[in-house]
Amino acid sequence: MPSTVLTVFDYINKLQEPRQSAINSLREAILSHLPPGFEETINYGMIGYVVPHSLYPAGYHCDPSLPLPFINLASQKSYLALYHMGIYTDPELMAWFQEAYPKHTSQKLDMGKSCIRFRKTEDLPYTLIGELAAKVTVAEWIAKYEATLKK
Repeated sequence: MPSTVLTVFDYINKLQEPRQSAINSLREAILSHLPPGFEETINYGMIGYVVPHSLYPAGYHCDPSLPLPFINLASQKSYLALYHMGIYTDPELMAWFQEAYPKHTSQKLDMGKSCIRFRKTEDLPYTLIGELAAKVTVAEWIAKYEATLKK
C-alpha cells in the first residue's frame, strides 16, 4: 500500500482489519524489544525504525537527508512486509532467523534479502519478531552499515 501519510497512527488507521490489528501487534513486538536509540517514524511511506540524525548525522547514503533505516513495516497489496536491514547485512543473523522461524509459526517462510512477507495475518510470529528487533543495537547497526558501505 503506497502511502503518503505523515504519522504512524494515520498509517495504521487507514488499514482495514485484520491487517490493522496485525500491524499493531507487529509494531508492539518491535517497540517492546527495540534497543534504545532507534526512532519510530514514517519512512519511505511505511512505518520505519531508524537511527536518527542526532545519532548518525551522515544519514542514509542514498539520500543523506533521510535517517539511517533499520526496520520497516508495510501493508502491501497481497501481504504484510517486514524489512530488516540487519538480516540483509548479517549472514549469522539471517541463519538464526531462518532456523528459529519454523519454531514460532506454521506459516512457510517467504523471504527476500531483507523482506519477510506474511500473506496471512493469523499465526504471525510476534515473539520471534520481537527477538529479532532486540538482536542489534544502534551502535552495532551503524558499525555494520559502515562496514558494508566500505565493501
